[in-house]
Amino acid sequence: MAYNLAAMTVLVRSFAKINLGLRIGAIRSDGFHELLTVYQTIALHDVIRVSVHRGRGIEIRCDDRRVPTGESNTCYRIVEKALQAMKVKGRVVVEIEKRLPVQGGMGGASSNAAAALLALERAVSKHLPADERLRIAGEVGSDLPLFLLGGTVLGVGRGEQVYPLQDIPAMPCVVVTPAVGVSTPNAFAEWDRLLSRKGGVGMSAGQPGAAVPTQLGALRQSGQAGGRARPQTRNAKTTDAKLTMENASDRINELGFALSAWLSESYSGAPFRRGRAENPLLALVRAGIKNDFEQVVFPEYPELSEGRSALDGAGAQYVSLSGSGSTLYGLFASKDAARKAVATLRSRGWAAQATVSLTRREYWRRIFS
Repeated sequence: MAYNLAAMTVLVRSFAKINLGLRIGAIRSDGFHELLTVYQTIALHDVIRVSVHRGRGIEIRCDDRRVPTGESNTCYRIVEKALQAMKVKGRVVVEIEKRLPVQGGMGGASSNAAAALLALERAVSKHLPADERLRIAGEVGSDLPLFLLGGTVLGVGRGEQVYPLQDIPAMPCVVVTPAVGVSTPNAFAEWDRLLSRKGGVGMSAGQPGAAVPTQLGALRQSGQAGGRARPQTRNAKTTDAKLTMENASDRINELGFALSAWLSESYSGAPFRRGRAENPLLALVRAGIKNDFEQVVFPEYPELSEGRSALDGAGAQYVSLSGSGSTLYGLFASKDAARKAVATLRSRGWAAQATVSLTRREYWRRIFS
């Protein structure tokens, strides 16, 4: 179908994510690593504008010179695939207004692509089925499908297999962005070298498959953690009680058990009682969640360790690297505590911002507004 209507520009907010724990498992036969993580969308965002005109081609515009504007751009790649899937022809212009850090571990490029897809659908008044959206998203980037769900999301496989969890109530957090960029491929390579030196497990794609602990699968399938667990992309295998993952390692299981303990406590109902002072996320913190990338990124970039210490000193109840970094985030007991922390951190020279997590409903309410 050729696009022959007058051009209309669609604006979409492209929200960031943080990782609530991240475990790196075995290298798979396709060269990717098995991962287990909980994604959480937050209110910091870029802005994406998409317009469709007569003609052919895809044009990416961005004032940030670090953002590629050619065929390697995630927005370019997803628009190209979406046009083919929708059987639409036209000249698509994608404008990216960058507010999120580049190479910051907050999923900026992936979020931009998901936003471009949603904006494109509105611009041409044609919508892909949900499973087709997710399939295309997974082909473009491993953490891209999470932005087609929003809120609190379980990520497995290479991160592209996504399952909606029951949302955590909005929580205040402070994001610190040191003036360095971390390459995710380089971080994975350094992780592999670290395990090789230690003689660690999880390097072989030929290992027997492991399973996310039964408690986690049972909670998700019983509806206590976001409804019956249905694979949101292909290649996930489900049974009545658990989600199995190919080539997963013992390190994956360790975080899986921690997540199971968190779900058992956080979704029992008690943490959501009116007047309870503690955010249910802190139950996950107590379960011992960690981001494996910290073991290789902190030694390489000492300023990240300093940023962690700064957040700790500013009163954060939990501090972690998001993705492979360089962004660090701290969780705070209240918005007031987060605002005070930002003032303290900025006075000490840190680029800090206060924000809040977004539930799934709030994510979709704000994305087009």
